[in-house]
Amino acid sequence: MQSVRVEDSSQIAEARRTAVAVAGRLGFSSTDSGRVAIVATELATNLLRHAGGGRMLVGQTEGAAGPAVEILALDRGPGMRDVQQCRRDGYSTAGTAGNGLGAVARQSTVMDVWSQPGAGTAVLARIAAAPALMPVLSPMPRPVPLMDVGVIQAAMPGEEACGDGWATETVFTDVTVLMVADGLGHGPLAADAAAAAMRLLHRNRGEPAGAIVQAIHDGLRATRGAAVAVARVDHGAGTVSYCGIGNITGVLVSDGRVQKMVSHNGTAGLSARRIQEFTYPFAGTPLVILHSDGLGSGWSLDAYPGLAVRDPALLAGVLVRDFDRGRDDVTVLAARGLP
Repeated sequence: MQSVRVEDSSQIAEARRTAVAVAGRLGFSSTDSGRVAIVATELATNLLRHAGGGRMLVGQTEGAAGPAVEILALDRGPGMRDVQQCRRDGYSTAGTAGNGLGAVARQSTVMDVWSQPGAGTAVLARIAAAPALMPVLSPMPRPVPLMDVGVIQAAMPGEEACGDGWATETVFTDVTVLMVADGLGHGPLAADAAAAAMRLLHRNRGEPAGAIVQAIHDGLRATRGAAVAVARVDHGAGTVSYCGIGNITGVLVSDGRVQKMVSHNGTAGLSARRIQEFTYPFAGTPLVILHSDGLGSGWSLDAYPGLAVRDPALLAGVLVRDFDRGRDDVTVLAARGLP
């Protein structure tokens, strides 16, 4: 995703141009690109007007409605006391017409908001194009996803290439495989290592988590190596099998209980003294969070009431807002089981 700081009025136009450029790459019509422009402008304006500035993350994703532009507006302003009231047209705390969030909701395919008084606001908008206007990207039917997945990824400041990679695979009829890989260092060579890990995951997606990581370790020997974590969610059995090498964090949230999953030291492709798979039970619909070490590890969902049940991309965005180290690539993958 591209990051745009919005700290003065001139940067509203930059946020809009960035979002419209993503829409153009996706083949959006002028009408749908116009919807993207409205959403980006409203969110950037709100950042300045209500929070004194903030950060917008802009990228592309694919959901049930097809390819979409995804926009996250993140701030540490005063927050909202009543999110539902703030979403209604005509309500304003800044003496304006009060149509900002209402306009965003009308133009978006998906909108979600999390806010906490005194702790800021995060707004997610996902805009998909009219289905009839989008080209058919793949003639092959895809497995029905079993988890709602949100990912926030950004390259280290000053780098074009992101050295992190991520992947999700739906396997058989009741298994989801999730992976985050952090190529050693940053830049193009780190990106090459992460991309190789993604290919190896796809090739070995039907294997147990430990076997997948072993295959990635063996297959990355020609690269600079990577930290890698794989979580295999077996929805039928109610278990998550997890295997990690290096500084990747894996967390399982089930029935309100937070379990930090175990990784061993090492670097896939270089040195991994121990590749070990751990299995964790879950009840209901699990929430799995994987992230690279570009995100600080001191976060706790207890500090964010209600965030655990919001859209996974919104959850990931709030964590990036508050714990992005700012000196490395960062990737946060959040996946929640569907009811």
